[in-house]
Order: sequence, then C-alpha cells, then structure tokens
Amino acid sequence: MAENQENENNYSASNIQVLEGLEAVRKRPAMYIGDISEKGLHHLINETVDNSIDEAMAGYCKNIEVSINEDNSVTVEDDGRGIPVDEHKKLHKSALEVVMTVLHAGGKFDKGSYKVSGGLHGVGVSCVNALSSHMKSQVFRDGKIYQQEYEKGKPLYPVKVVGETDKTGTRQQFWPDAGIFTTTVFQWDIVARRMRELAYLNAGIKITLSDLRPDPETGKTRTEVFHAKDGLKEFVRYVDRHRQHLFDDVIYLKTEKQNIPIEVAVMYNTDYTENIHSYVNNINTIEGGTHLQGFRTALTRTLKAYADNDPQISKQIEKAKIEIAGEDFREGLTAVISIKVAEPQFEGQTKTKLGNSEVSGAVQQAVGEALSNYLEEHPNEAKLICNKVILAATARVAARKARESVQRKNVMSGGGLPGKLADCSNKDPKDCEIFLVEGDSAGGSAKQGRDRYTQAILPLRGKILNVEKVQRHRVFEAESVMNIIQSIGVRFGVEDEGDFEANTDKLRYDKIIIMTDADVDGSHIDTLIMTLFYRYMPKVIEQGHLYIATPPLYKCTYKKVSEYCYTDQQRQAFLDKYGNGVEDGKTIHTQRYKGLGEMNPEQLWETTMDPKTRLLKQVTIENAADADEIFSMLMGDDVEPRREFIEKNATYANIDA
Repeated sequence: MAENQENENNYSASNIQVLEGLEAVRKRPAMYIGDISEKGLHHLINETVDNSIDEAMAGYCKNIEVSINEDNSVTVEDDGRGIPVDEHKKLHKSALEVVMTVLHAGGKFDKGSYKVSGGLHGVGVSCVNALSSHMKSQVFRDGKIYQQEYEKGKPLYPVKVVGETDKTGTRQQFWPDAGIFTTTVFQWDIVARRMRELAYLNAGIKITLSDLRPDPETGKTRTEVFHAKDGLKEFVRYVDRHRQHLFDDVIYLKTEKQNIPIEVAVMYNTDYTENIHSYVNNINTIEGGTHLQGFRTALTRTLKAYADNDPQISKQIEKAKIEIAGEDFREGLTAVISIKVAEPQFEGQTKTKLGNSEVSGAVQQAVGEALSNYLEEHPNEAKLICNKVILAATARVAARKARESVQRKNVMSGGGLPGKLADCSNKDPKDCEIFLVEGDSAGGSAKQGRDRYTQAILPLRGKILNVEKVQRHRVFEAESVMNIIQSIGVRFGVEDEGDFEANTDKLRYDKIIIMTDADVDGSHIDTLIMTLFYRYMPKVIEQGHLYIATPPLYKCTYKKVSEYCYTDQQRQAFLDKYGNGVEDGKTIHTQRYKGLGEMNPEQLWETTMDPKTRLLKQVTIENAADADEIFSMLMGDDVEPRREFIEKNATYANIDA
C-alpha cells in the first residue's frame, strides 16, 4: 500500500507513455476501425480498396482485383499510377514507407492529387498495416517492381526493387492479426456486397472478387466480376428488382453544381414505402444529411408545381378534398443519390450524416432541373406519378383518422395500453424489456416465468399484418400492429415536409424482444414484425432496441445430465459426447420443442428469458440497401427468390436489417 502511495506521489514525465508510429492503432484499434469483431475485420478490406477507388475517381484506374487467399490473407491489386516511391523530403524515407507507416499520410490531403476521396475514418492503409501480423506492398511504376514488407506495422527492410514490369499500379497483401481481431475469417457475402456497391457507385470500374479458399462441399473456388457500365441506373434497378414498377423508366441525372458532382437515379413502383439510399464519396450515409434534404425538397417542389399547373390533376386533387404533403410524393419511390464532396463534414450518431450546408442547394438545383425536364418530356409517366401521389395522400388522411380513432378509444376506455399487455412494475425504461410473444399459450407461460419487475409480456394473436403489401391506413387499423405501437410507447408525428416520423422519446422499454417458436412459422412472424419496425419505426432498430430471442430446439438428457440444444449441431455434439449411450446401455432422451407453449414457465425462463443464460440476436441495419432488398423479396409477391433465400439460409437467416 505504501509502495503504491509512493508511486502516485512520484507521478512525473517518466509516467507519460508516448506511442510511436502505429503503436496507438494497435493499442486502441476500435478507435480507428470501429471495432475488432467481424465488422472491423472487413473494414480492413474496405480501407485498402478505398485507395484503389480514389485512383479510379481521379481517372487513373479501371481494374481492381480483390482476392481472399487460401491462408485467409487478402490481396488487393489495381492498375492505377502506383504509390510514389521517391524520397519524402521532410521524413527522408521512401513515400511508400511513409504512406504505409504514418497515420494520416497520403495524397488525399493534397487536393492537387485527389479532388475527392472515399473512406470514412481517413486512416488509410497504414491502419491496415498496423493491424496485420504481416503485410507486403508492391508498387508497379517506372518499369520496376518496388517492394516492402512489414510485421505489425514495422518495416522489415527499406523499399527495394525486386523486378521489372510494363504495368502500373499497386498490390497490397495483408494477414489480419489474430491477436487483435475476434475472428480473422472473411465472409464472402460481406465483401461481395461492398464490392457490388462500389461498382455501381463508380460506373465503368471493373472489380473482380475471388475467393481462393476451396468450398468445403464442392472443393471449388469462387470468382465474381462487378462492373456497372450505367452506374446508378443499374443500381436503382438492382435495388428495385423485387417490386412491380409503376413504369419502366429510370429518371436519371449526372451533373455538377457548385463544383459538387451529383448523380441521382429514381424509379417508382406500386408499393407503399419510400426507399432512398444516399452516398457521399462512396460512403453510405445511413442517417442522411443535407444532400438527402436537398433531394426531398426538390422532389416535393417540382412535382407539386407540375400538379398545380396541370388542370386535370388539379381538378382531381380538389375533388378528393386533400392537401398533398411531402411524404405523398415519395410513396413507392426508390432512389439512389451519390455525390462527391472535397471536404465532407460528417455528424450524427454513427458519423454518417452529411452536414455541409452548401450541398443542399446544389442538389436541389440539379434535381429540380432534371425532374422538371423529365416531367415535361414524359407526360404519361408524369400523370402516373401524380395519380399515385393522390392515392398516397388519400391513404395518409385515412391513416390519420384511423390513429385518431384509436386514440379516442383509448381515452374512452380510460387507458392507453392494450388489455393483453402484462406490464412490468419498474417504470424506468432503461431497466425494462418487453417480449412480443406468439400466441396466448406461450404468452401464458411467459407471464408466469418472467421477472415481473423488469419484464413485460405482450401476446400476439395469429400472424401479424404484412405491412409491405398494404396502404398506411390499413396498418393503423390492424389491432395487432396498434397493440405493439401502444405498448412500446412510440408516437407518430408529422415533420416539416410532411414526413411521417416515428418518435422514440417516450419509448417504454430499452429492449423489445421478439419471441416466437423455433420453426418456419415462427421465423415468418419474426420477419413480419421486423418489417413493421424497419418500415414504420426504423429508429427503434437504429438505436439498438430490437432483439430476437433464441429458444432451444431440444432438451437432451443422459443419466442425470441435461442440456438445452439450440441447433441440430449442438444436439449432435451431445450425442457424440456420450456415445449415443451405447456403451452402458443407457439411452439418451431427446425432447423436441415444437413451440414455446410446450415449455413450462421455469424452462422458458431458464432457456429464453433469463438475462444470465439467454441468447439474444440484436437486429441491426448494417446495410440499408441490402436490408431493403431482403425485406422486399421476403414480403413481396415473387415466390422464386424467396424460396431460394429460405433454402440457402435454412439454418439461420442472418438478416442485417
């Protein structure tokens, strides 16, 4: 104790730790790449590919090859100019070594080299180097092959010439450090999703993705080429491919306003939701920002002006006795917005909301001009859009009346909570959670087995409404939907431009847990409820409040040993562990749970509800375009893609949405 006291009193300059070079990245990796799980691991590929994409945006690169190698290292090669290798005047070492070993070093900070650049964190390939156990850089430039290798970010030798070549470009290979990441196994689907996105956002670039790890079942490797000649036109068709189009045209613009390159592609479909995906310098701005604001304002103003100036449409609106709001113009709209900004200012919870004020006016001007021209040149399509807008406005008014009717009923009945809700006694939302339970039988077991102080139970009768296929007022007329909305405390209001916004300020529970049977019907109900939240209450998901409970499939018993098994693999492992009971003649008893209602309250608590032992899956929106596509496909009319998805993901559908 005395020694500790003496150390505290002798606190001096010698106690200050200075992390040199890339040591800071290795010490606090999450500060630089977000986290050290699967998401952070894949960010290494994104950071490396971003350098090649920057070369492409500057006009010097056409081909990018990404390979996941057999040893789980990754190689990224491009045909750009190649990283400079001459001596850096200030640091007196090769520019390649500076780029690879010094944070925030690179051509992106010199606006003469790159007008705009991608990448959210701006830490570049040096961060990848720091978090790799080994890395090899090769530069093809001036007829020579230059090379340098690194161990945990530190150069093993000075940059040297290892051969001759007639090509230009950069080749990076890295081995993620297993001592830093929780996993070092790259997932094809995650990498392919981002490469596809980059190909759409950068028209004409060819990205070849190869997985050189043999498939365990077929022994084959895999290669896919992503190349979009028409860029966003193809992207918006890809996003909208599971929907029925209002008309087949893509409303498209590519221009530059106030030195800001702007590209937008728009389609209308017969559905009732708005699907807008916005990007700044290839970054998915999931929280929107000034570019999205500019787009929405232009869309509302231009369409409203067109409707006002068309006598036939004006007469329809007058006859319907409705006021058109901003959200009405966006029902059934799918759009992709991509802009390039030299100095993007990001804000918001996840640093993916654009804050540059000058962008809004530029996007407004560009979209307004392009849309006005399109409507004038395509009167038939313009009338189809306006007719859909009138229907949307009529449905919105009906939805408002439906909500008001429900609120009046609540007031008349003396309370705002559904009668089926078994609420918890704790009134602090931070400590409370609600289980949305399939059926009265399971609801009864859950009510008996729960912790009454912190856990509320809402039984849901039958299958919930498929909100993907109905107009908005039908959603608010559905009892099961309103029970959920009233129970969790979400309020709906109208913002400046008529946006129908779910307000989570009065949310009554920190965790909203979907608890259904571990079968096909249960999975269907999970998806229906997730679709309701994704389409009508996305903030609940964005703020991390939505979860899915994982009930066990089996209870395996051998002698006095009992174990709950959540997958067929766990059950098989139990059988293997005890040799199927053959050795001593004792049998292994396996109980298959067909539904939550088959469990008694104690079993349900122990396996699925007890915070100490349960397994919850948090629902997240990792990739909005991907999530939107999955929900549209699962909830839509097209059977074949849905069947393929279910067959491929029969064990566990990992929907990041």
